[in-house]
Amino acid sequence: MTEQSTSAKVLAGLRTSQNNVDRLREQMTTGKQVSKPSDSPTGVVSAMQVRSDIATRDRYDRSATDGVARLSTAENALSTGSDLLNRARDLVLQGMSEPALSNPSARAGIAVEVRSLRENMLSVANTTYLDRPVFGGTTDKTSAFLDTGVYQGDTGSVQRRVGDSTQVRVDVSADVFGTAAGNVFDVLASIATGLETNPATLTGDLDRLDLAKSRVTNELAAVGSRYSQLTAAQDTASTQVLALTSRLSEIEDIDMAKAVIDLQTQTAGYEAALAATARVVQPSLLDFLR
Repeated sequence: MTEQSTSAKVLAGLRTSQNNVDRLREQMTTGKQVSKPSDSPTGVVSAMQVRSDIATRDRYDRSATDGVARLSTAENALSTGSDLLNRARDLVLQGMSEPALSNPSARAGIAVEVRSLRENMLSVANTTYLDRPVFGGTTDKTSAFLDTGVYQGDTGSVQRRVGDSTQVRVDVSADVFGTAAGNVFDVLASIATGLETNPATLTGDLDRLDLAKSRVTNELAAVGSRYSQLTAAQDTASTQVLALTSRLSEIEDIDMAKAVIDLQTQTAGYEAALAATARVVQPSLLDFLR
């Protein structure tokens, strides 16, 4: 019984040593010190939490990237709209002054260009991103305004979550053009009609045009502010992902130099144990009889 007990203990020690060698070899092969729960229960839990945090920050980064693209589209449209309104204002002033004021043909020519500006303004107001109008709220229609200038979108807003408690609006309200009677399209149409038939109405139209231009300018500033907020959120998310990835590496990855030394030490110890066991545990007559 004593010899059997000794043999069992020796073999158990050898198996433990062999398991340690196998574990180190596996770590060097995979580059991971934690690959299954039994390797380190607390390490696995920590790694799962870090991976979850990385996935969340990646979502924030993607949301911010989409928001930047949407707002960039809206910003370009508003800039174009502002240029169109500036041109319309120049034409109104031109139509209100001599010699155009006393020349119906000249005013008619100006009216043609104003109507062209109105069509271009409608095109701007119907700018789309991924086949959805950026000024249409959450509508599923392909355009925000009809050719008549009637708004067919809704009052919803498109939000993107870019932080644990931060959402940013990435569309632009159609109020910038007007959604009821008297919108910018009606103003431009009224200007064209006034140039053709009654120049006296141009003064009032010019005031309404200036209000429309002011709305576009103010919205451009608001879009720029949200754009900056989104780019800052992108930078924050990217920085956090890098930090979390480094933390995950600390939890899961091995120190290769240390692992090589540990493997060499464990292998030498295992081989020494084998040699010592071979000398200490000798076969007995009973082993041969069995």
